[in-house]
Amino acid sequence: MSLSKIRLYYLILIACLAGYVWLYLSNTWAGYGNNPIEVCLIKHVTNMPCPSCGTTRSVMSLSHGNFIEALSINPLGYVIAFIMTIGPVWIIMDVVLQKDTLFKVYQRMEALFKRPIVFVLFSLSIIINWAWNILKGL
Repeated sequence: MSLSKIRLYYLILIACLAGYVWLYLSNTWAGYGNNPIEVCLIKHVTNMPCPSCGTTRSVMSLSHGNFIEALSINPLGYVIAFIMTIGPVWIIMDVVLQKDTLFKVYQRMEALFKRPIVFVLFSLSIIINWAWNILKGL
């Protein structure tokens, strides 16, 4: 299912805004020594981490310049931090310059992930990350 340009841009902006709010709240709660909200439904129900468990802490480590720590917590933190940093700027540039470069990249990525080998390799990397999260006791 392909998204329209406007829907994609709104989705990215809303997701980034939610991410910024979540990072702010997590950072605030961390200052008090606890985080009262258990977000991961998988971990809450099964007591096992999901592939993205630790992403918030990874992004927070990146924001504090702790690059190795961020990578060891969850490599997906790098992906999320990249999207949260570049996404809104790219959308603003597209709107101001009346372009659709981000949308074109999205369409190319969507086509790329329809190729079985790419999909399998991506899925395998997520499964490996999930196993690593479980082994780390995240």
